[in-house]
Amino acid sequence: MFYPGDAVSGEGFIAKDITFENTAGPQKHQAVALRSGADHSVFYRCSFKGYQDTLYVHTQRQFYRDSDIYGTVDFIFGDAITVLQNCNIYVRKPMSNQQNTVTAQGRTDPNENTGIIIHNSRITASGDLKPIQSNFKTFLGRPWQKYSRTVILKSNLDGLVNPLGWIPWSGSFALSTLYYGEYMNIGAGANTKGRVNWVGFHVINDPSEAVKFSVGDFLNGDSWIPGSGVPFDVGL
Repeated sequence: MFYPGDAVSGEGFIAKDITFENTAGPQKHQAVALRSGADHSVFYRCSFKGYQDTLYVHTQRQFYRDSDIYGTVDFIFGDAITVLQNCNIYVRKPMSNQQNTVTAQGRTDPNENTGIIIHNSRITASGDLKPIQSNFKTFLGRPWQKYSRTVILKSNLDGLVNPLGWIPWSGSFALSTLYYGEYMNIGAGANTKGRVNWVGFHVINDPSEAVKFSVGDFLNGDSWIPGSGVPFDVGL
């Protein structure tokens, strides 16, 4: 067990079968369970538990596999080069005046190669939210910074995901400069027909476009993940 506010920064950091938890609760608002700035870091069969701002993917190249992430508001956020593969993303019950946002990616420059990529994963309600999920709106993400980039690929999106999919941060900020993409997702929340009509939102249909966000292309993961001994899918 790691305690609230833990941070890792050493290159090649590997975590297996560890829970990172912040027990502050939703009333404390921003409460990070883990901040990672570790380049070539790998998290395998880990659990990240919090409410707002659970997992801070701060900087560098990061790979998450077979892990569970729990939260409410912006609970996967930051500006790293991040791929979450075969993970369970559990949306928890927020405070009564809140709505849930899974991601808040923080790319500040269009030339940055950063982004949050969710591949072959599941986004669903946790046990405390499931019976009342219709009482709260849940969105896939919102743009923390001007060039925010988040792509969800071949994942199962449960019915708690609002038909709009994504929500603004403030007014029209970043809506034409962000890059949000969805590719071949399934589930009751995956229908893209009612999605936002922002310039920066893309329903990806071309596999050659989608593969740019794979572990092999986006993370160059086949050059460094094998050394960790952790399984991974290099393509889509």
